[in-house]
Amino acid sequence: MLNKTPFWKYILVIFVVGLTALYASPNIYGEDPAIQISATKNAEVNDELKASIERSLKDEKIEYKRVELENDRVLVRLLDLDSQRLARELIDANLNDDYVVAMNLAADTPDWLNALGADPMKLGLDLRGGVHFLMEVDMNSATTKAYQDVVGDFKLQLREEKIFYRSAVQNESSVDVIFRDADMLDKAQFYLRNQFGNLSINKRDDLTLRAAFTEARLAEIRDAAVKQNVTIIRSRINQLGVAEPLVQKQGAERIVVQLPGIQDTAKAKEILNATATLEFRMLDEKNDVRDAVRGRAPAGSEIIYHKDGRPVLLKKQVMLTGSHIIDANSGVDQYGIPNVSIDLDSKGGAKWSRATKENIKKPMATVFIEYKATDERDANGKLVFVKKEEIISIATIQAQLGSSFQISGLDSPGEARELSLLLRAGALIAPIQIVEERTVGPSLGKENIQLGMTAIIWGLAAVLVFMLIYYRAFGVIANIALVLNLVMIIGIMSMIPGATLTLPGMAGIVLTVGMAVDANVLIFERIREEIREGRSPQQAIHFGYDSAFSTILDANITTFIAGLILFAVGTGPIKGFSITLMIGIATSMFTAIIVTRVLVNSIWGGRRVTKLAI
Repeated sequence: MLNKTPFWKYILVIFVVGLTALYASPNIYGEDPAIQISATKNAEVNDELKASIERSLKDEKIEYKRVELENDRVLVRLLDLDSQRLARELIDANLNDDYVVAMNLAADTPDWLNALGADPMKLGLDLRGGVHFLMEVDMNSATTKAYQDVVGDFKLQLREEKIFYRSAVQNESSVDVIFRDADMLDKAQFYLRNQFGNLSINKRDDLTLRAAFTEARLAEIRDAAVKQNVTIIRSRINQLGVAEPLVQKQGAERIVVQLPGIQDTAKAKEILNATATLEFRMLDEKNDVRDAVRGRAPAGSEIIYHKDGRPVLLKKQVMLTGSHIIDANSGVDQYGIPNVSIDLDSKGGAKWSRATKENIKKPMATVFIEYKATDERDANGKLVFVKKEEIISIATIQAQLGSSFQISGLDSPGEARELSLLLRAGALIAPIQIVEERTVGPSLGKENIQLGMTAIIWGLAAVLVFMLIYYRAFGVIANIALVLNLVMIIGIMSMIPGATLTLPGMAGIVLTVGMAVDANVLIFERIREEIREGRSPQQAIHFGYDSAFSTILDANITTFIAGLILFAVGTGPIKGFSITLMIGIATSMFTAIIVTRVLVNSIWGGRRVTKLAI
């Protein structure tokens, strides 16, 4: 008999609808105002810190929901925004600079849903509130660092080839290698031109070779500096606990950062402006560090202080920089001492192998470098950055090292984790400055959500009423499918890791609600036509669904392609609109064609029917 639904279709509908409804459910629980405490490389988050924070809140009679310790951070959930502000001031006053204290919003999802990996839908800045930064990368620092690497490469390779030179000097936009005679200069020019194709190497009148990057290479360096900063910023944002930040390149030297839910712009700026890298240098054992402290540092050496405060005399020549690090993981050695395992790229591995081979049984220092913005600006109006250097470990090179090695001498597992996080993100960083800052308050975001939900509810209600009046019993079926379609959109948006709902995205949902019923209108009108032509109700249902399918498919595919193009070429709000549009098209096809047919067949299929309420 016609219109009998196979059992597998019932299972499919129950599974898909049930799964999306499950993952949509966290959205009904809302969010708590929260304070998040995370540690820098010099501190650790543990149960003792959690207990201390709880005591402080109780002593000051600040009411809170609970204090949680998870993922190397303490999360304090408050009852309202006033309590959040008071708790923020109290905790910040009690903790030192080794901790980052930030205000945000934390989802109040039950533990059993969290265990299933079900999280609320990510909301964009315009809905959740938060901060927007436009950041500019300091390209001068990027090119200067690249020329520093060239100086080191020149020295190593000329020494290996026994091409003797007087000195190698880095200028603002070039490197000068000075020779004692013309023969050595000619040999060096021939060799270096073959080895460094991305450098323009030319003779000067005074036995000098001048090397400068080609325009193509300079463009690559600038592009890499921006991309590496994007990666660094994403890893740094983890400290703030932002669920779904937006970090993307804008133009040649700028980066857009949006942090939904973050209310503390000062801490956000502190985290974003902090940049770090590593350098490996040899100790200067031939000269006395006490003379250098008194201002008589020898040429080619400088004083850098160890993290315990003692001065150490290091050679200025850098053996290896963090730009060659491709992976870093924290762990412990055979004695239980924290360390960081580092993997280098092929170029870095070769350079590191040569450098360590020449310095076996000599002490080497690992220098941790941070750039922090000051309040001062230079003649061009750009922020002035202060370079802070600190030796984190000194070790003797026991053997020639390759592309994998370890840094030891770290004080705690927390410091090892922090260092490995920075290195994994990419260590060659150009300083950045914030050129534009905007804050969207949570109240404005709440108002946007309310307005968007009002538009969705009114749009849905209007469609439901129309379908109920015009198609009667079949209208009820269409309305059930329409509500399930909305649940499925929310569920899928919650399941996709990179999907974020924005105000334009809510407009896409409103549009989808109207479009979703189109398929049912086509099907129902086709059923009416079949009945008018004298077919039985069962035949009308069968041919109505089968005949309308190709029309529905064609219409939705063309709209989906338009949404795909919007997603590919659009940015920001356009992407948000296209994502919800494409998801809505896919779910409306499923509910209108499969779900409604399963429901119709369950009610009217497989039995004698003389009349349809349509």
